[in-house]
Amino acid sequence: MLFGDSSFWQGKFRAVLSIRSLAFPACLLLLSIVCVSSFSASATGQNTSNGDSELAAQASAARMQNDAPRAIELYSRALQQDPKWADGWWFLGSLQYGVGAYIPARDALSRYIELTPNAGPAFALRGLCEFEMGDVRQSLIDIEHGISLGAANQPRNEQILLYHRAMLLTRLGNYEGALKAYSYFAKKGITNPELLIAIGLAGLRIPLLPKELASDQQELASATGDAGYRFLAGDEASAAQAFQELFHRFPRALNTHFFYGYLLFATDPDAALPEFQQELQLSPSNADANVMAAWALLMRNGAIDALSYAQNAVAKDADLPSAQLVLGRSLLETGDVNGGMQHLEKALKLEPDNIETHLALAKAYSKSGRKEDARRERVLCLRLSRGNDSTEHP
Repeated sequence: MLFGDSSFWQGKFRAVLSIRSLAFPACLLLLSIVCVSSFSASATGQNTSNGDSELAAQASAARMQNDAPRAIELYSRALQQDPKWADGWWFLGSLQYGVGAYIPARDALSRYIELTPNAGPAFALRGLCEFEMGDVRQSLIDIEHGISLGAANQPRNEQILLYHRAMLLTRLGNYEGALKAYSYFAKKGITNPELLIAIGLAGLRIPLLPKELASDQQELASATGDAGYRFLAGDEASAAQAFQELFHRFPRALNTHFFYGYLLFATDPDAALPEFQQELQLSPSNADANVMAAWALLMRNGAIDALSYAQNAVAKDADLPSAQLVLGRSLLETGDVNGGMQHLEKALKLEPDNIETHLALAKAYSKSGRKEDARRERVLCLRLSRGNDSTEHP
């Protein structure tokens, strides 16, 4: 364990979170903050010099008696006397989180982190404060850093943190990352109505949190999420039926066909292609659908047909790295090596760490006789591949 034993988790983090339980349909409150048990200095590695003071004892008693306002007042006074009392900052921040005082809770947890720099649970809880405050970018940074420091080692906390991480990824437009995170819940059979809406938002490529979605859009998002959940859970036959029902109920809804095609693409790009083409019938300006249609055609050696889709994708969004990549690949495969290199180099500038782009560039450089450049790109691919293996999150 990061802090020497499990008391940090059991006595601090798990018990302070007020969160929806994804395992049940109802919104459940975890153990109250005021029931957080005391923990030893060895669990945190801190010098709790104020832990034996009269104010600290009164604060602990108030906390154990479920008197959060009184405990917050007493911890605040005790910390005025000794601002280096790390445990006091933790309890103060935890209590403030529990009563919805997210800004002071964030600040208290920041003070705790200053004294305990590798406290993964503190980063995670600060990230949850920032989530409630609407600071989505910083929330994602803190939650991911908390996870990297072991904040998701307990299954219950893993669910809470991965769920928030997935919602934040959707809110920031990283729909692929969000769907990958949501697959964790589908594979474990964990669901509730809000989770289905959240998956639906990622599938529909709508950068909102579930609570931000208008009521008249919830039925579409829920139905989309239900179909996606079934696919992510491995029940592709049931998912196929659910998607057909979705298309029938919402025939003009954008990104429903794209979502199904996206899910099919990894294992059956031929089946995915008609879905992308159907999406383009509804929305010809959909750059992502053009990109994916081009990829599907490239995978069955249809570079000439892929080229028009790739050109459309770049015309609709020249700053989309995948569009530049697929156009570069299409040009390369149809014999235009120099044109392909130009677009692949643009793709690399937009997304420097994309392994597919480095691989394509290595091929292009090799075809053009630039052997040293080709070798450099292959070396970079190996480095990036090793880095991804060591840093990838669930």
